[in-house]
Amino acid sequence: MALNFCNNNSLSAITSIPTSITGGNLTLISTSTISSSTAAIEITSGLDSTYKEYIFKFYNLHPVNDGTSWQFQGSTNGGTSYGVNKLSTFVEAEHDEGDSSVAFQYNTGFDRGANSTDYITLVGEIGNDNDQSASGFLHLFNPSDTTFVKHYIARTSQSSNADLARDQFIGGFFNTTSAIDALKFEMRVGNIETAVLKMYGVSWWV
Repeated sequence: MALNFCNNNSLSAITSIPTSITGGNLTLISTSTISSSTAAIEITSGLDSTYKEYIFKFYNLHPVNDGTSWQFQGSTNGGTSYGVNKLSTFVEAEHDEGDSSVAFQYNTGFDRGANSTDYITLVGEIGNDNDQSASGFLHLFNPSDTTFVKHYIARTSQSSNADLARDQFIGGFFNTTSAIDALKFEMRVGNIETAVLKMYGVSWWV
C-alpha cells in the first residue's frame, strides 16, 4: 500500500482504499418546516441505532414571544413523555449592535443542574422583531447505546431581544443508559412562528 506523507502536508500515491473503510457522510433523514404559529417540533422516528451520531440543524427560528428561549428534551419511550435526567453547561459571547459593550460568560440561568428533568436551553432570549431570528446545530452521540450516558453538544447564533449578537456554546449529557428514541424542540414561552429543522444521520469512518 503506497502512502507518502511528506508532500506539502498532503497524501499522495494512494493506489486504493480498503473496502472496509466506509462512512463520513451526512444522510438527510427529515425536514420540519414551520410557517405559522406552532407549539413544538417532535422527532419520534428515525432516531435509532442506524447511526452513531445525529446532527440537527435549525434555521431562522423566530418566536411568537419576545425574549423566549429555544430548548429541547429527550424521551426514552418514543415520545410518550419527555423528562430525561441530564447535566448541561452554557457559555456565551455577546456584542451589542451599538458597538458599546462585549461580554464572555458562563450563564447559570441556562445550564441544567445534576439530574434536572427540565428542558435544555439551546438559544437564550431570542428577539421577535421582524428581522430577528436564531440558527445553529445540535450533535447527539450514540443515542441508542444502552451502556453509557448520551452526550450532546450545540452551538447557536442569534439576534437577541436586547439587540445583541450572541454566540452560544452548549454541552452535556442525558444521564441515562436507556436509549434516547425521541426529541422535542420548543420555545420556553409561547409558540414557534417560523423555523426549519433538518435531521441528519452521520456515517462513521470505520
